[in-house]
Amino acid sequence: MSVLFFHIMKYKRGDPENPNNDRFILSKRLSFVDVATGWFGQGLGAACGMAYTGKYFDKASYRVFCLMGDGESNEGSVWEALAFASHYSLDNLVAIFDVNRLGHSSGAMPLESCIEVYQKRCEAFGWNTYVVDGRDVEALCQVFWQATQVKNKPTAVVAKTFKGRGIPSVEDAENWHGKPMPTERADAIIKLIESQIQTSRSLEPKSPIEDSPQISIMDIEMISPPAYEIGGKMATRKACGLALVKLGHANDRVIVLDGDTKNSTFSELFKKEHPERFIECFVAEQNMVNVALGCAARDRTVAFACSFAAFLTRAFDQIRTGAILGSNINLIGSHCGASVGEDGPSQMALEDLAMFRTIPDCTIFYPSDAVSTEHAVFLAAKTKGVCFIRTSRPETEVIYTPQESFQVGKAKVVRHGVDDQVTVIGAGLTVHEALAAAKELFKQGISIRVIDLFTVKPLDVATIVSSARATGGRIITVEDHYPEGGIGEAVSTAVSMEPDILVHQLAVPGVPRSGKSSELLDMYGISARHIIVAVRCILMN
Repeated sequence: MSVLFFHIMKYKRGDPENPNNDRFILSKRLSFVDVATGWFGQGLGAACGMAYTGKYFDKASYRVFCLMGDGESNEGSVWEALAFASHYSLDNLVAIFDVNRLGHSSGAMPLESCIEVYQKRCEAFGWNTYVVDGRDVEALCQVFWQATQVKNKPTAVVAKTFKGRGIPSVEDAENWHGKPMPTERADAIIKLIESQIQTSRSLEPKSPIEDSPQISIMDIEMISPPAYEIGGKMATRKACGLALVKLGHANDRVIVLDGDTKNSTFSELFKKEHPERFIECFVAEQNMVNVALGCAARDRTVAFACSFAAFLTRAFDQIRTGAILGSNINLIGSHCGASVGEDGPSQMALEDLAMFRTIPDCTIFYPSDAVSTEHAVFLAAKTKGVCFIRTSRPETEVIYTPQESFQVGKAKVVRHGVDDQVTVIGAGLTVHEALAAAKELFKQGISIRVIDLFTVKPLDVATIVSSARATGGRIITVEDHYPEGGIGEAVSTAVSMEPDILVHQLAVPGVPRSGKSSELLDMYGISARHIIVAVRCILMN
């Protein structure tokens, strides 16, 4: 770190966020660390995002340095990042492996001090690799300089070090991680360290090359209303892809990442229209989210990462880290719920709402048609924090006019009347099931109110409570999700202090089978037929 900060890195010491500064990644929350990931193996992926942004979007001179421990290098996400950096020739990226043999509490690492194995592994991933004594200042200066001369390859520095170097009975000893030195030994050790400090001239970092472009990522407005007509049909996953294309025209710092699902998420439409701003991350969802975090650091891009919603559960740790850091990233999860159909349960996201509801300050969009989907994409681009957009595979009817307006945290009452007896709350596909049920019930002399949540988090509690009071305190929630952690629980919590409101929940009760979408919705109790039955039951009680 001393060599990097006082000899190699170029930055303005009084301006840590300057866009021209070199970047440094370490698992500590400090002013000059953009992504403090902890020791979870996430730093290198974020560094890849920064390096990709510097090389391909900013086209600037700043470099990215990532310091990792040998313990965290056991994480698979580190090797996902190694493959990514090599594939995209990130020659502005340097990864430093601090190989000190010892873990946090498990004793020695599997490779212990076999730095040659680390070297061979990095080289096998296509990295330019140096092995060095991590305490040799001159050697470190030399390899960091050599890294600047390498083109089309990222550089790995495998540095052999010792924990507690120079401290008697502590150096290279186990069971000292995170423990303070006993008071009776502290003074002697401090004096020992002080005796080794050599007086030196004041060192100032080198000034960065000021060639990073000035940008504005908040200048994002919908340039024209959605081009859909009521009654038309389109899957929200496709409408999402088209909305990203439109957003890309509205702001040239919008980027899209995908995990080898672009023909299903329809992010391929963005790639076709804006190929220079599309990043294929392949089947590596953890790294995809990490790269997105890095791309969005210092507000250099508006990043959207796309995959099947079920696959995003693999990256929960990376997502929660993004929330801890206050990062602005947007995640799009398609193929949600049992409505996925023939692809079967491995592809069906039925727990994703529960996952994202636990993320602090996360905004969850769940649009029901093409118009609301386009608005969700544009709103997410301007919303701070982590955003999740949940999209469906089947085609759904357009129910909103192009002039309809949408807001975060505001639900839509899509059907209502003075004689409404029950409020039915849905989102996405189940809004259409609720509307179909309402139409059939009306023929039978029963009027129900239908609410489209639009955002599951934050929830429009005021609209829910007022509608429930207007319909005798009766609410039915219907969702293409497991009951745990979904819309039903969110609504129940929201009205828990309202003693006269009853919530009846319809949700997918267990692991679905493969089949046609309409058949599965009926089989697992969330179709229009089941809503009709639930309405009749709740009125009888």
